[in-house]
Amino acid sequence: ITEGIPKQGTIHFCKQCERYLQPPGTWIQCTLESRELLALCLKKIKASLSKVRLIDAGFIWTEPHSKRLKLKLTVQKEVINGAVLQQVFVVEYIVQSQMCEDCHRIEAKDFWKAVVQVRQKTLHKKTFYYLEQLILKHRLHQNTLRIKEIHDGLDFYYSSKQQAQKMVDFLQCTVPSRSKSSQRLISHDIHSNVYNYKSTFSVEIVPICKDNVVCLSPKLAQSLGNMSQICVCIRVTSTIHLIDPSTLQIAEIDGSTYWRHPFNSLFHPKQLEEFIIVDINRVQEKKKVAGARSNKHTLAEAWVQKTSELNTDHQYFCSTHLGHILNPGDLVLGFDLANCNLNDEFANKMNPHNIPDVVLIKKSYDRTKRQRRRNWKLKELERDREGMESDDERQYQDFLEDLEEDEAIRKNVNIYRNADIPVESDTDDEGLPRISLAEMLEDLHISQDATGGEGANM
Repeated sequence: ITEGIPKQGTIHFCKQCERYLQPPGTWIQCTLESRELLALCLKKIKASLSKVRLIDAGFIWTEPHSKRLKLKLTVQKEVINGAVLQQVFVVEYIVQSQMCEDCHRIEAKDFWKAVVQVRQKTLHKKTFYYLEQLILKHRLHQNTLRIKEIHDGLDFYYSSKQQAQKMVDFLQCTVPSRSKSSQRLISHDIHSNVYNYKSTFSVEIVPICKDNVVCLSPKLAQSLGNMSQICVCIRVTSTIHLIDPSTLQIAEIDGSTYWRHPFNSLFHPKQLEEFIIVDINRVQEKKKVAGARSNKHTLAEAWVQKTSELNTDHQYFCSTHLGHILNPGDLVLGFDLANCNLNDEFANKMNPHNIPDVVLIKKSYDRTKRQRRRNWKLKELERDREGMESDDERQYQDFLEDLEEDEAIRKNVNIYRNADIPVESDTDDEGLPRISLAEMLEDLHISQDATGGEGANM
């Protein structure tokens, strides 16, 4: 009854990505002796099995390096006068190596069909580090042929325009940005009317990062509920989150609003100065504001002194949104607006009485102590770098500190426990911002003992 069923066949396997060919053109991931591989092998002889009834199918063990797969099949067929005959036979498949199209493109290095160029014209890469974690969390890096890092952004190379478009759509949903696209004709077959294009997508992220002090245009400040023009950016997600340090009024600006009314950062992070709190009073009576107000911050009025001017009597008075974490004697980082030359078109037209002397940004902690106690880590994208800048490590540490201080950003990031650093209690007498163990994921590590070591029986 097994006459006409082939006892031998071939199956194609790509060594690079370890996938099997499912005719006509799909490559699928299968482990040895899995149900998926069994289904793939049975499809090869499906037509000839139509005259018999398949009862059972399973693999016979073969040496993994033998390039052979053996299938033991049990079939039944009705013969003379309703008698049913059952027979067991073996089908052997030879595994042939064949490189799939995707691996071909990767090997050819330049054989990409589309590139997404992500750029941000800032000195600080905080938004990029956040974006990298979002891409890892949503696994959008899996289809890329190559990721290349250059000094003000990243390039993502793809084998199809659809995958690149998917990435652009994701970027526009997760960070405030704008995009342009163009394409270049590579070749054209006049007989079959087939065109071969290379597409380029350019995505520009708004040049504002967390902890920047910005000066809004009068028109934009008015549309946001008569906000003060001088604001602090507290975070950048799919919108720019701004807070007015003198009233706690908050506003969110999306990408399209930003490009209609663009504004710049007044300082870059290297201009942050260290101040010491001389005296601080929390403000109970709140000013009436037209827009929404932040519940996570506390308004306070503070007298501060630069740590570089401790031998003088020179003090500054300012309003701050950090009243909930600051106490007399604390060190805090901020920008000195009283003694600087503001080169900004909106700030220059403002009434000098409306410009605060000092804007406090964040409380200052001992960085080395924080690094030593950090019992978590993040994953990174594999990418080609054009040479690391010495500043990158400092900026990355800034980003890690922001994660510890801001719970809202942490929700979108996969944080892994670092097993090398011992677990300490979550409560901390020094008040350093910490990430609780409940927010961390266990990183998967397969130890050598679990698989029985090298050369052991599977």
